[in-house]
Amino acid sequence: MAAAKITAVWRQNFQREIFRLDAALFKFPLVSFDTEFPGFFRNTPMGATELTRYEDLKHNVDHLRLIQFGITVADVSGNIGGTWEFNLRFDLSTDLFVSQSIQFLQDNGVDFDRLRRDGIHFDMFAQLLSRVVARHRNLCWVTFHGLYDLSHTLKTVTNRPLPPSVAAFASQLGIVFGDVVDIKYMARFCRGLRGGELGLAAIAKILKVERVGGAHQARSDSLLTARVYTKMRMAYEIDETLFAGCLYGISARICKPIAVPNTNGRRCFIPNATTPAPFLRRITTHTSVFMIAAPFSHLL
Repeated sequence: MAAAKITAVWRQNFQREIFRLDAALFKFPLVSFDTEFPGFFRNTPMGATELTRYEDLKHNVDHLRLIQFGITVADVSGNIGGTWEFNLRFDLSTDLFVSQSIQFLQDNGVDFDRLRRDGIHFDMFAQLLSRVVARHRNLCWVTFHGLYDLSHTLKTVTNRPLPPSVAAFASQLGIVFGDVVDIKYMARFCRGLRGGELGLAAIAKILKVERVGGAHQARSDSLLTARVYTKMRMAYEIDETLFAGCLYGISARICKPIAVPNTNGRRCFIPNATTPAPFLRRITTHTSVFMIAAPFSHLL
């Protein structure tokens, strides 16, 4: 497999690279992603109920924000179209964090001095990423043990706290992202992967997939996720539609809204909710010379 291009994105090259990512998504509809964030205020005990796990998740995500967002795009044959690592501005003197988590990231090469100096402003990142997500409605979002990765990304593109319940959370994920696949959940059904109770690096080693770059950096982890996913599909002849919407850690399944014809003969997406999600309302108000985010009820 040819070496994938990995691009570090900072404030100075952000707009150019978000353009490039947007263009690549028309050709490469498989999206693997990874996030780095500043820790957990609440650590959920083993054996906790799903309600407690979600309450802890919501508390952690609502009070903290992204440091890095890594994304790799690929086609259905596993050809990599590129990897981007978006480095967001983070200031240890003002932003909330958990000390042990920051030390862990520093030990793995995250440069917090440069993040403070050259990081992408969060509001700009959130606004333009939300437009990219709204613009591409046919993507398959691939993650590994991605409950927190999806949650932080959801909060970022909607600019809202997480929903109040697991059911509402799963519904909003379906509206915003559509198809979601969690490799850790898939691994439960693959012989030799120990029921999925392994980390990404361990699964990659079993499948003989090499990492590019260092662990616990969003670019490297997103690229490794893409390559492991491709190898699993080939080695186990997986029909990923059987696992779409199943996340390791919660029982509620993420359901993509159904496309139905509207009065003009076009397709519109009907979410499984009685009121539009905040993401719907927010995205449809934006217009820009950079790109126009089509409302979900428009032709796709």
